[in-house]
Amino acid sequence: MSRKIQILALVFMSVFGMNAQKNKTSQLERPKLVVGLVIDQMRWDYLYRYYDKFGNDGFKRLLNEGYSLNNVHINYVPTVTALGHTSIYTGSVPAIHGIAGNDWTDKTTGKNVYCTTDESVMPVGTTDKKVGSHSPKNLWSTTITDELRLATNFQAKVVGVSLKDRASILPAGHNPTGAFWFDDSSGNFVTSSYYMNDLPQWLKNFNAQNLPEKLIANGWNTLLPINQYTESSPDNSAWEGLLGSAKTPTFPYSNLAQDYQAKKDNIRYTPFGSTLTLKAAEAALDGEQMGKDNVTDLLAINIASTDYAGHKFGPNSIEVEDVYLRLDLDLADFFKMLDAKVGKGQYTVFLSADHGGAHSEGFMKEHKMATGFFGDNAEKDLNQLLKLKYQYDKLIIAIDNYQIYLDQNYMKANKINAEEVADYLVDELNKDQTVLFAVNLKKIGQSPIPEPIKSRIINGYNWQRSGDIQLVSHDSMLPPYSKTGTTHSVWNSYDSHVPLIFMGYGFKNGESNREYNMTDIAPTLSALLRIQFPSGNIGNPIVEALGK
Repeated sequence: MSRKIQILALVFMSVFGMNAQKNKTSQLERPKLVVGLVIDQMRWDYLYRYYDKFGNDGFKRLLNEGYSLNNVHINYVPTVTALGHTSIYTGSVPAIHGIAGNDWTDKTTGKNVYCTTDESVMPVGTTDKKVGSHSPKNLWSTTITDELRLATNFQAKVVGVSLKDRASILPAGHNPTGAFWFDDSSGNFVTSSYYMNDLPQWLKNFNAQNLPEKLIANGWNTLLPINQYTESSPDNSAWEGLLGSAKTPTFPYSNLAQDYQAKKDNIRYTPFGSTLTLKAAEAALDGEQMGKDNVTDLLAINIASTDYAGHKFGPNSIEVEDVYLRLDLDLADFFKMLDAKVGKGQYTVFLSADHGGAHSEGFMKEHKMATGFFGDNAEKDLNQLLKLKYQYDKLIIAIDNYQIYLDQNYMKANKINAEEVADYLVDELNKDQTVLFAVNLKKIGQSPIPEPIKSRIINGYNWQRSGDIQLVSHDSMLPPYSKTGTTHSVWNSYDSHVPLIFMGYGFKNGESNREYNMTDIAPTLSALLRIQFPSGNIGNPIVEALGK
């Protein structure tokens, strides 16, 4: 071959290669499907507490194939469900996105406001207005799901699924394909007229299977021989609550089927609630034909039974361990299903939690750890204190989310200086040995409170919906209603340290101990999908996890 012909051949191959590469990248590449898995009340340490008991295809598949961020925290208080789901999907905080708690107190009326209640809409799939009259109307910011819909001119399909209304509605955003939650009165998944006027046929078919009854038909016993649950306390521990008609918190729960018939919410406290939720998510995937074309869809799933079991039995119970071991098997089946129906490497999964949970008071006490109860009769006692000082009754209208709400209207009408009242109350509260800090929220910027507590209080303070005084208890102090089981709400690591793993399309394999916040999840997904950040976003993409 002559030198001239060789040069021409090289030029041709170069131009051809460039055109081929150009054609290869001329269409925007995205995963077919994004699956958000938010495991309610999942402490980060559960990944490793139960590690040796997990199989290879559930949590371990996420860890072995995905990118695990080991130092992710919630950057606000209170750490509760509605805020967690909203902050994950908005990349924002309560001060901005408006969801100030699972509920809060209306400062004008003094009435309790539940985060998703909307009396202007009607229930669909149920006749129970309390169950079905819900929407995202109280959410001020857009979500990653909203931005995906906007970016694709509403061609992307977005579905939210949870046993909890708020954990389906808030992640799904303002204009999803649908949001569905569990109705304890019927044992069905339902929605509201905000989304549609009738249930889709695929959901009617799913509900007709009566899957809850089938799942609990044989009761609940441990997956493994009970003597192998060495990660947990003895089965009959005094700090565990009772399930259904059980007389003791012990396996087996043989009456579960009868208890479900008497009160259908009993399934929520068992691993079968997780199974039910993932099966409903699969029905949505099939029914809405998600992940079947070149437009990315998003399936937002909340596993809520982990939270219900935690509240009922506490983190160190065999019941909670069994819920996670069975969830591990359910996740393995779910990932296998996604491999078959969407294609391995064609979808992205992220797993995180909306909050963690404290150890039970009785467990901590038995093991000589600092603990106790916080705030018993606080509203009554503090109102009495204020009456002695100001000669007026009920200057406090509510205590919600570790925040004290003063009756601003009443004080204004009676010419009482509200700031003076707040400052006096803060001074008195800081004399209480169960209080770590009490702070006037209007003066938080100048308060001598260490980081990260100070920033988390500021991020959680929504001036229109939050209270006037923030309370911070000492470590492992639980509210008095948690005599058994546990709860959450505070800044401490047991409530704020959550898992975060990305797996599949667009993410590397590996792990990191660098510090990140819950609010970094949404911008990371935005970067992956090449769409706009949610409107109230304050987070940053986790760039070290991105890449093939």
